Amino acid sequence: MKTLTEHDIRASFVNSTKGEAKRMHVPRDLGERPWDDLDFLGWTDPAAPDRSYLVIELDGRLMGIALRRAQQAGRARKTMCSWCLTTHSGDGVSLMSARKAGKSGQMGNTVGVYICADLRCSLYLRGKKSAGPGSRFKESITVDEQVERMVSGVRAFLDRVNS
Repeated sequence: MKTLTEHDIRASFVNSTKGEAKRMHVPRDLGERPWDDLDFLGWTDPAAPDRSYLVIELDGRLMGIALRRAQQAGRARKTMCSWCLTTHSGDGVSLMSARKAGKSGQMGNTVGVYICADLRCSLYLRGKKSAGPGSRFKESITVDEQVERMVSGVRAFLDRVNS
């Protein structure tokens, strides 16, 4: 992924108003991010841990979405991320929902997906971050193919947000 600026990030959101995008917390460590290992930029708002954001470049266009993390209920168990297929214990995977874009979102419609709560899927796939022993299954496809599968999952989710 190419290095993004704060302006690029704020201008990319499809399910937020301009005012919401202006007020959102953007990471201050953009210059220190491992851009070569990222397929999308994802972060959690430090002031509101139930809010997360994701920005990805698809077809030459940046697209950002605001996400809400569902409250965890019940006891901790192992759960698998729908995008990178990393298994986490406890609250490492969360149901994230995104308000739909346009009129549908204004009416309160949302879509959801179970994904890594820290949005570090790219780093798990590349072995740059670990969720612990047994968290990644040995796959017969290459890392590039795994990345392609993950990006397809992100794209499908964004298509649902934009539909």
